[in-house]
Amino acid sequence: MTEPVFTAEELEAARIAFARPVEFMMGAAKIDQLPDRSLPEVAFAGRSNVGKSSLINALVGQKHLARASNEPGRTREVNFFVLDGRLRLVDLPGYGFARASKGTVDKFQNLGRAYLRGRPNLKRVYLLIDARHGLKKVDAEALDALDLAAVSYQLVLTKADKLKPHEAEAVRAASEKAIAKRPAAFPRVLATSAEKGSGLPDLKAEIAFACAL
Repeated sequence: MTEPVFTAEELEAARIAFARPVEFMMGAAKIDQLPDRSLPEVAFAGRSNVGKSSLINALVGQKHLARASNEPGRTREVNFFVLDGRLRLVDLPGYGFARASKGTVDKFQNLGRAYLRGRPNLKRVYLLIDARHGLKKVDAEALDALDLAAVSYQLVLTKADKLKPHEAEAVRAASEKAIAKRPAAFPRVLATSAEKGSGLPDLKAEIAFACAL
């Protein structure tokens, strides 16, 4: 197992930060609809149905802030949520699903790529990976795009509660090894469960540290 990275005080400060008011700000369907760059942002990316909306909801303690769906590819805008007027949480369109025309897929995935390239206030991208499946080829394409955009990113395993602890740790360790030589990758991989709450204190602390909250 990995050694603790954050102190009890840092974890508590992050918990308090994420207990503050949060609200949906807007959804942008075009690059010229993106909000100003006055606040730091962290973005959540990943395959469709990896659990982005559920993780965002769990981080801020609200069940219905970000809309979760069983329909792959429902998030077709870049959605912005504002935490205490100090930080924006950004839900990016998912990738790697087939229930849409290629033109539609390209349209909102290109929007996500354009967002990544044009946000100097973007502090980190959290790339979500289903712990039950680990890194897939489609995820490697996303890693390549993030490296090319020179955007700092960190892998976050979701649904880790669906595995036995030693299995989740094996996937986490394998994921760390897979990104070890990637230039924009943050070296630590987190294993989380939106349902059980495991790993969320560390993720909150990672975000707080990256954004200097």
